[in-house]
Amino acid sequence: MDEKKVRNIGISAHIDSGKTTLTERILFYTKRIHAMHDVKGKDGVGATMDSMELEKERGITIASAATFCEWKGHQINIIDTPGHVDFTVEVERSLRVLDGAVLVLCSVGGVQSQSITVDQQMKRYKVPCVAFINKCDRSGANPSRVITQLRSKLGHNAVAMQMPIGLENNFQGIVDLISMKAIYFKGENGENITLEEIPENLKKEAIVKREELIDAASMFSDELTEAVLEEREIPEELLIKALRSGTVERNITPVFIGSAYKNKGVQPLLDAVNQLLPCPSEMKNEALDMSDDEKSVILSSDPEDPTVALAFKLEDGPYGQLTYIRVYQGAISKGSTIVNARTGKKVKVGRVVRMHADQMEDMQTIPAGYIGALFGIDCASGDTFTSPGITLTMSSMFVADPVISLSISPADNQAQVNMSKALNRFTKEDPTFRTYIDEETKETIIEGMGELHLEVYVERMRREYGANVQTGNPRVAYRETITRKAEFNYTHKKQTGGSGQYGRIAGYIEPTTETDFEFVNKITGGVVPTQFIPACEKGFRSCMAKGPRMEFPVTGIRVVINDGAAHSVDSSEMAFQAAARGGFLEAYAKAKAVIHEPIMKVVVETPTEFQGSVMGLLNQRRGMIVGAQDDGPICVIEAQVPLAEMFGFSTVLRSATQGQAQFTMEFALYKLVPSSIAETLMETAAKKKNMKN
Repeated sequence: MDEKKVRNIGISAHIDSGKTTLTERILFYTKRIHAMHDVKGKDGVGATMDSMELEKERGITIASAATFCEWKGHQINIIDTPGHVDFTVEVERSLRVLDGAVLVLCSVGGVQSQSITVDQQMKRYKVPCVAFINKCDRSGANPSRVITQLRSKLGHNAVAMQMPIGLENNFQGIVDLISMKAIYFKGENGENITLEEIPENLKKEAIVKREELIDAASMFSDELTEAVLEEREIPEELLIKALRSGTVERNITPVFIGSAYKNKGVQPLLDAVNQLLPCPSEMKNEALDMSDDEKSVILSSDPEDPTVALAFKLEDGPYGQLTYIRVYQGAISKGSTIVNARTGKKVKVGRVVRMHADQMEDMQTIPAGYIGALFGIDCASGDTFTSPGITLTMSSMFVADPVISLSISPADNQAQVNMSKALNRFTKEDPTFRTYIDEETKETIIEGMGELHLEVYVERMRREYGANVQTGNPRVAYRETITRKAEFNYTHKKQTGGSGQYGRIAGYIEPTTETDFEFVNKITGGVVPTQFIPACEKGFRSCMAKGPRMEFPVTGIRVVINDGAAHSVDSSEMAFQAAARGGFLEAYAKAKAVIHEPIMKVVVETPTEFQGSVMGLLNQRRGMIVGAQDDGPICVIEAQVPLAEMFGFSTVLRSATQGQAQFTMEFALYKLVPSSIAETLMETAAKKKNMKN
């Protein structure tokens, strides 16, 4: 297929904006499925893209799902992503490999907290997007307010491409401002499109809106500017061409409207994906040349060139590991040999497939610009595959650190076996889900992005692996740091039979906000031999995992060594590692250590009448209200609240607002813990130590 007619797009948005419903409609109109089902379907089937049992039950998307379809001669690869911030890595890895995106916004809720997060992710990977304002049939729908918010809250140069004909219950169709026709969606499922003249009462407004559209587009086309100045009739092709170049450069965001649930406005959005979003070769993709000091290399999208592909998602299916890949250059064919750039291992490609949610279709080749999947290849998420002899690697994606942990324990031996199988799989699939064994309590600890994240994985362990596990109380990822500079001068000396151990190092530690740990070597005159410097760094680094005061991880420390001494016989790497640990403990005791806790950005959307009680709830939880604004009947309250106080908040919020309020929460920053809470934490730590002794 002509690579110019390929589109790789993601559908992303705030929770409950209608992403999965929109994808379902796209699949129906492109004849990939023959019947539409609802996300929370009464028929028990559920949406095609929500293939996991838990997704169907809860009516939420947990894992991103890939599919493909054809529309008017173009092949569209689609990834439907989750809205909850707990599954943010799914959005992150999807946007890393996509060329364009559809940002779905609710015409009532507008630009919500998670829309802002998704927009930041698009910026990070420079993904061009079009916006789709969904749910225009809902009470309180106001697309023009949402366009204003796109400009003010997200800084987009948002331009309306369409106007609604009626709104709320009376939403009948749309006015296309390019062709200046009214579009109506007839038939049982809105599949019959009829073009009519614009209703008289909307003609004036449509002319004004079209002028605005032409003004915005003329910034990207000299030809269009000339046509405007000469007051010539503007051909549709010229206008679309100008809009396309603006969209691809991320300088303009075309805005479309509709109601996916009521089957209105989806087909024009598909036309826009074909007309306005880039094909793979229009995107600049870079790789790093490992043999040339990580120099940046621009990849071509030629299938004949040496292969470069990125494994962006892993899934453990019934037939072994499924590796989702995006091919940037060259092609991956059945039977070909590729090399994992991270491990250097050669791999023979067995089965090549492309995905349609949880179903698959065999292929012979995945050419450049396409998304597909490979079977039975051992790799990690973010690995680069290349042709033998190529030393290129793709930059990995951004992965946030977990903020919450939970202890889990199996009920019996069988559960222990099943639990370890599940944990192996989940940690491999999801880089934000981590697990380790606590050395003191010997408990298995799982870490993740939020309560829902861990809850879903525990539930999946029980269902998919039959692992009967009990969970402990959630724990917060506290951190220790220092507040002042402190010096050390430590000598490690041990004499036993035979050669002893000797190492002396001196210097200071000081707080830094730039990084978690920095090691600076200022040794002169070789008082500490060069070969022992890495051992010193290793010794200091080993102290960062557990702070001496509270046994929380230590962050924000710069260690500088400027003096020391060595013995010609007794000095060794081990001796200098021990000296570094001793020096760290000596300085740490004088450096006024404090505890930091994760603070979450919490956004609550509540009916205005409950504004006072919601603010009260946030204040009780040590929350700091950042702002509150009325958005029609809804009040949006933004606050910064310590994660430790947020457990069980959803239940309390529901009961205080008769179940009408909802909130989203994502990590914001680390802040100093108030002294009263620090004392409580220290008492708990002291009790633990006593029990251990």
